[in-house]
Amino acid sequence: MNSGQATVYVVDDEIQIRNAIGSLCEETGHQVKLFASTDEFLAETLSEGPSCLVLDIRFPGTSPTGLDLQRRLVETGVFIPIVFISGYSDVRVSVEAMKRGAVEFLPKPFREQEILDAIRHGLERDRRRIEREDTIRGARQRVEMLTSREREIMMLMAEGLVAKQIAARLGVSEVTVKVHRARMMRKLELRSPIEVVRLIDSMGRESEAPRAGAG
Repeated sequence: MNSGQATVYVVDDEIQIRNAIGSLCEETGHQVKLFASTDEFLAETLSEGPSCLVLDIRFPGTSPTGLDLQRRLVETGVFIPIVFISGYSDVRVSVEAMKRGAVEFLPKPFREQEILDAIRHGLERDRRRIEREDTIRGARQRVEMLTSREREIMMLMAEGLVAKQIAARLGVSEVTVKVHRARMMRKLELRSPIEVVRLIDSMGRESEAPRAGAG
């Protein structure tokens, strides 16, 4: 597992807000990087360890808004958890942000504990994501160890078929399927059909999500 130091990115055009959040995060042992605009953040190479983005909604000038940045990250496969902060009360914007996967939407001014709790939840979410990706990455490397029959069963499991259905499809006994399935799961070090589906999905992509960079 990639368990590097947690990094908190803070993007806000108000220097007092940036510095205040940065100081809070440093006190809790996190690495902190501060940005005055979304353009500055997009030029950053992101940490490979768990991270969380504290992001303001509005920025002056031509910089993309916080929602614009969130959309861009989602579209490019950068799955960093986002805690939105805003000095404006806008239900529509907050609902859209949450629908797109934001961890929290906090109106300014917020309490120190509120922002720290939201960041903690974001970092926990990212740690779980990294654990899942590491599990799948290792399984992909172990697929080469499978026999042709085990690969067949793996692919049929990914289609949602149970042992009885797989047996009928392959023209073998259900017991035979269960034996090969157990060996396949053991070789891949997977624990559930859901993990098999994730593995097949990841193998079908041409490349991994560009997690290391925002732009």
